[in-house]
Amino acid sequence: MEFFEKAYQERPPWDIGRPQQEIVRLEETGQITGTVLDVGCGTGDNALFLARCGHDVVGLDSVERAIEAARRKADERGLSATFIRGEILSLREIGRTFDTVIDSGLFHTLSDNERLLFVRNLHEVLVPGGSYFMLAFSDLEPAGYGPRRITKQEIQDSFSDGWRINGIQAAVFESRTRKEGSRAWLSSITRL
Repeated sequence: MEFFEKAYQERPPWDIGRPQQEIVRLEETGQITGTVLDVGCGTGDNALFLARCGHDVVGLDSVERAIEAARRKADERGLSATFIRGEILSLREIGRTFDTVIDSGLFHTLSDNERLLFVRNLHEVLVPGGSYFMLAFSDLEPAGYGPRRITKQEIQDSFSDGWRINGIQAAVFESRTRKEGSRAWLSSITRL
């Protein structure tokens, strides 16, 4: 948590000033539907893109400075989205459910124990048949830069009970520090 508080004192490398292209593609292909929760929303670019596309969007982040920036962006752009500061491991406290949950760079920051809690909480806020889309650093990305890498097997193990994995495909996680981006997995997962 302290790492993220410090990162948002300036502009963190993952804050690219626009939505991740993988999220744009999901929207353009009709995979993001209904109400949307953006977990670990940062300064809100993915959430605001989806709000502009007509979705009822809630962005959640644990860093107040990030949430304040997201709210400012929404005001400046004249977009309606709700941004709340909250704990990622207590999603049920939002008090509502969603048709779609997007995760752009959150899951790969969680410890093994936190992943278990997160998946349980995610199950509670996603409607049956709802979709979870996760963009996370891949184990194919060389070491030395960025967060912990995730294997396909770790994704499969984390979502083995109460979920259907529709696909895990190679993707790119964009950042301001690496023009080519970083190797990632884009997972499409359905709550049973």
